Amino acid sequence: MAELLKGKPVADAMKEELSKKVETLKAKGIMPKLGIIRVGARPDDLFYEGGAKKTCEVVGMAYEVFEYPVDIDQASFEKAVTEVGAKKDVHGILMFAPLPKHLDDRKIRALIPVEKDVDCLTLGGAAKVFADDVTGFPPCTPTACMDMIHFNNIPIKGKKCVVLGRSLVVGKPVAMLLLREHGTVTICHSRTENLPDVCKDADILVAAVGRAKMVKANFVKPGQIVIDVGINEDPDNPGKYCGDVDFAEVEPIVAKITPVPGGVGSVTTVVLCKQTIMACEQQNS
Repeated sequence: MAELLKGKPVADAMKEELSKKVETLKAKGIMPKLGIIRVGARPDDLFYEGGAKKTCEVVGMAYEVFEYPVDIDQASFEKAVTEVGAKKDVHGILMFAPLPKHLDDRKIRALIPVEKDVDCLTLGGAAKVFADDVTGFPPCTPTACMDMIHFNNIPIKGKKCVVLGRSLVVGKPVAMLLLREHGTVTICHSRTENLPDVCKDADILVAAVGRAKMVKANFVKPGQIVIDVGINEDPDNPGKYCGDVDFAEVEPIVAKITPVPGGVGSVTTVVLCKQTIMACEQQNS
């Protein structure tokens, strides 16, 4: 039976540390603040927004939601994003994506100041991550993976790390973060030849491919650590969620595994606050 790497203990410890940092900043007359840009009111956006607001309140920092109608035109939205980016009291910006199809996503992302890009929405933010510039902010989910690994004292240096998934949101940045800590990293995907064997060779397997229960028993081995980033509708249990890992098959084999729900996802909003506080510190030297 594997050890469960739950997100709540990680999140709780981080919140306690962040609260202290916020108090230090407040003592200097500085209030860290997250700006949330949302177009329309998609249920998944509102769910994540609610979690982010609650976490901000717990650690004592400020937030402001900038909500726009789903039919806002390109010029008006560009002006709005530019105005939010220019606000001196906003230190970090989260913009929900995808945007409505009539909006030029790439052009709008570029309007977010890199120093306030706390979820790696801009090309400049991604460049900093890939160039090992620690003033850049990786996406929150890969950072949450790393925070969970660190909290549980899992060694990375010299270990074989396999990342299943190559998205700019999780796969590629988490590979860069593992490389930064001297992991030996392989990025694979659904078209990788002998995929189960590649995954089975890992000491640390990060599953971030976005396919429900894709990782089966033949993908893993005893002693392995599995970080499951996926959040999918469970095909076997309507109305419930599962990861990219078939937990029932994999958990009895591996040494440690993150559950879904209750794993990596529990840490992401705390990372959002952490990176906003870091941005606030940088902007105020």
